[in-house]
Amino acid sequence: MGASAANDTETNLARSFVSVAALVVLFSVAPIWESIHLTALANTDLWWHLRTGLWILQNRALPHSGLFSQSGALPWSDTSWAFDAVLGAAYKLFGLRALVILSMGFRLAFAAIAYMLARKSGARFWPAVLLSAVAQFVVPSLQPGPSSMSVLFFAIELILIARARISGELHPLLWLPLMFAVWANFDVQVVSGLVLLVLFLLASAGENAVRRSQITFLRMRRSPLPMKYIGAVLGASALCTLANPYTYHVFFEYGRTLYSIAGFRYFAEMHAMAFRSSQEYLLMLLIMTAYLALARRRSLAILELALLIASTLLAFRIQRDAWIAVLASVTIIAAGFADEETDVDEPESNWQKPLIPVLTGVIFLLAAWRIPDEGSLLGKIGQNYPVKACNFIVSHHLSPPVFNSYSWGGFLTWYLPDYPVFIDGRMELYRDEDVDRYFDLISGKGRLESDPAFASAQTILLEQKSGMAKALINIPQLSAQYQLAYSDDVAEVFVRE
Repeated sequence: MGASAANDTETNLARSFVSVAALVVLFSVAPIWESIHLTALANTDLWWHLRTGLWILQNRALPHSGLFSQSGALPWSDTSWAFDAVLGAAYKLFGLRALVILSMGFRLAFAAIAYMLARKSGARFWPAVLLSAVAQFVVPSLQPGPSSMSVLFFAIELILIARARISGELHPLLWLPLMFAVWANFDVQVVSGLVLLVLFLLASAGENAVRRSQITFLRMRRSPLPMKYIGAVLGASALCTLANPYTYHVFFEYGRTLYSIAGFRYFAEMHAMAFRSSQEYLLMLLIMTAYLALARRRSLAILELALLIASTLLAFRIQRDAWIAVLASVTIIAAGFADEETDVDEPESNWQKPLIPVLTGVIFLLAAWRIPDEGSLLGKIGQNYPVKACNFIVSHHLSPPVFNSYSWGGFLTWYLPDYPVFIDGRMELYRDEDVDRYFDLISGKGRLESDPAFASAQTILLEQKSGMAKALINIPQLSAQYQLAYSDDVAEVFVRE
């Protein structure tokens, strides 16, 4: 008996070490990958968020007009002001390293929250680890930004709803109004969180109707929560969403910013999936598995079915929003394990659970320590952005206004704040007709000299060998007006004669 007990102890200890190691690896791989590849530096929108955050910290105020833009007279609501301020503060502390560290932090947070979502929804240890790993692979483009904050907040909302439904208690839902008050200051996609609560309320109404009916082949897995309490939480959360400097305007910005006509027309992330990458095929497999998990249930799951259908339609229509389908699928697949017995592989000892964040934190710090210095990071940035061309513009005191490429607009607001940009990635600021006008110009649909903004530009900053740059060189009437002043492997600078 003594030998058997010792063997059991050794076996349990070995399992505990394996599970601890598995979680540490699960949480650490993505941050290490980011510290090596530095993908955050290629995020085109991150730069105008950074410049705006620095402006907020310097002026201790919030913007209401188009800062750093030639459209400065237009109204602009910086609905992600809280993220911008945090980004600016991090930059003041760590410089350009802050961008990479924040990206590493987002990847770590997503890995942990995806695992927690699977566990709280009912999955056992190893299936939860697998679901978190798959979720990280399917959503590889998680970058520091307001939308990434919405991914984390949405996952937390799903966790709280899952805890409330499984336990039958309402207290997990009481955290939602406070979360929405914070979320509303980080991103307009807080509205998506409210839509989820509306689905939750409608699903509870349907579950109550089924329970009161006499249809014997329909049964509920658990007693539905009282609708009046869910409605109260929804109402309180909606009111707390107004706790932001722009109040109800976030609801209008939600549709105008995220689902603008110009966005659908010009940006690849708004297009339907083409199924040319392994991530897209794995997403389809994940969603199919979620539908299969729902079909195998012996009870009605109205909320899960409604959420999965809505997120599937959204994900396959708009690539950018595929993360909603990922989180919904993780929740539904994990719920298929809800009736399983206690998981012996889950770390439970008092010394095991603290060991996971300690080891993960050490690895995170070591990965952050190896991030290159400021000069090297700026050189890395110069591989994608016109760093040298901007230095030429400043050193030669070239005259504004500047006509710039769309993809570089955000970077120019940070690197050349004294030269207002023609256009950048702030969809809250520019109207659809402004975006249409820019893309018509660069695609050759309109005469350059007939456009007022281009005709008034004194400095033209374009990608190397772009179509517009070739036109300025090869078309006689244009080459007579504009002279190539600078050229490198990334950019070309033209000045008006």
